[in-house]
Amino acid sequence: MFDYDFAVIGGGSAGYNAARVACALGKKVAVIDGAKQLGGLCILRGCMPSKTLLYMAEVLHLAQKGKTFGLKIPSARPDMKAIHARKKKIIREFADYRADALKSAPFDLIRAFARFEDAHTLALSTGHRLRAKKFLIATGSQVSVPPIAGLAETKFWTSDDVLELDFVPRSVVVLGGGIVACELAQFLRRIGSQVTLIQRSAHVLRDHSPDAAAVVQQALVDDGIELFTNTKLEGITHDRHGVCVTFVHRKKRLRRRAAHLFNALGRQPNTAALNLAGIGVSTRPNEQIVTNRWQQSSLPHIYAAGDCAGPVEIVHIAIQQGELAARHAAGVEAVRPVNFDHLLSVVFTDPQLASIGLLEHDLTARDLPFVVASYPFNDHGKSILMDANYGFVKVVAEPNRGRILGAEIVGKDAGELIHAFSGPLAMRATVFDLLKAPWYHPTLAEIITYPLEEIAEKIPRPRTRHAKRK
Repeated sequence: MFDYDFAVIGGGSAGYNAARVACALGKKVAVIDGAKQLGGLCILRGCMPSKTLLYMAEVLHLAQKGKTFGLKIPSARPDMKAIHARKKKIIREFADYRADALKSAPFDLIRAFARFEDAHTLALSTGHRLRAKKFLIATGSQVSVPPIAGLAETKFWTSDDVLELDFVPRSVVVLGGGIVACELAQFLRRIGSQVTLIQRSAHVLRDHSPDAAAVVQQALVDDGIELFTNTKLEGITHDRHGVCVTFVHRKKRLRRRAAHLFNALGRQPNTAALNLAGIGVSTRPNEQIVTNRWQQSSLPHIYAAGDCAGPVEIVHIAIQQGELAARHAAGVEAVRPVNFDHLLSVVFTDPQLASIGLLEHDLTARDLPFVVASYPFNDHGKSILMDANYGFVKVVAEPNRGRILGAEIVGKDAGELIHAFSGPLAMRATVFDLLKAPWYHPTLAEIITYPLEEIAEKIPRPRTRHAKRK
C-alpha cells in the first residue's frame, strides 16, 4: 500500500538527520529534495557562508585598529575577489560532504519537488507519485517581502545576494534589525560601505533583552552605521541611481538614499507549494506549520521540523526536532520533546550576543522567583588588554539553592563563552557547583565567576552535618 515508511520533504539539517535516524530504526525512507544544489540553508546560504565573512571582517577590523595595540600596519583593505573565492571554496567543501552523505545514505534520495495530492500521496515534479505511511516536512524558509509600499517593485538584495558579493558596495540601506540584518550590516560597514540601518522596533535584536541589544546597537553606531530604531516605513522608490526609503522617526518624516537596498525584514516558512490546506494541515498566518511537542501536525502522521515549524530558526534545534520526529514516528518509547527552557542562541555581531535558558522576562512571565547578577567586560583584566570592553556577563539562578536557570553574555567571543553553561544547565547544577571548578587566570572565561560569586553570597548555603563525637 505504501512505497515508504517515512518520507522526508527537504534534505537540509532537519531532513537529513531525521532520515538518518529513521533508517537506523529499520524504516524504509526516502528524502525528496528538488533544490538545484543539495546542502540546505545553513550550509549554502546561512550559517557557514555568513560566519566565514563575519570572521574575515573581524580580522580586518582588528588590523585597521592596529595603532590601539601599538602596531604599525600601514593599511588593511578587503580584497573582495579573494574573500569571495575563499568563501566559495569553504562552502563547496561543506556542501560536497553533505551531498555525498545524502547520496550514499541507506535511504532513497529523490531529486524532485513535492506536493501533497492527498494525505498519504505526493505528486512529484518528475511526474511520478509517491505514497508513504508517515511524512516529515522539513522545507526550511525563504525571505519574506512585507507589504511595504514600493518594496515588491524595487530590486532589493536578500541575504543570499550579500553573501555572494565580490565587490564593496558604495552605500546600502538595510531594512530590519534582526540577527541577519545586524550581522550583515556590520559586515558591509567593515568592508567599507556606507550603511544605514532602519529598524521598526524600539531596539535591534528585539527577541533579546533590551540591555544586551543596547550594547550591540552602540557597537554598530560606533562602527559608523547610521541607525534608526522605532520607525515606521512609509515607502520605497527607485531610479537609475539607486533607492530612496521614506520613514517616520521621532515624529519626523525622513528619507535616506543609497545605491542598494538590503531587505532583511525576516523569513517565512517555505510551505506555500505543498498544498497543506488542501489536505487539512493547519498553519499559522505566516504559513508556519502548527505542531505539537512531538512535531506532529494536525494530521498526526505528518510531522514538521526546522524553520517551517519554528518556533526558532536555529540549526541545532532543527536537528533535534527532526530526530525527535523520526523516533516518534517509529514508535520509540520514552522519547522526550525538545526542551526550550534550555534554548541556546548566538548572534555573531562584534561584540557577540549569546543567551541560554530562562532569563528575567521569561521567569517574570511565569511568576517564578529568581536572583540575578552581572559583571561588565570593561572591568575584567583579559578583556581590557584585548580592548574588548563592550558588554557584560549575566547569570540567573533559583534563589533558594542557586540552581542555574539561564545566562546571557554580550561581549568578546560570547558565542564560545556561553557554552560554559550548557552542561551545568542540563545537569541542573548550582552556582556553587560551578565555583568548585578551576577557572584559569587570566582568561575571558574567568569573568563568569564574578556573577556566580555574587549570587552565591546572596544564597544561604546548607549547613554541613558533622558527625557526632564519640
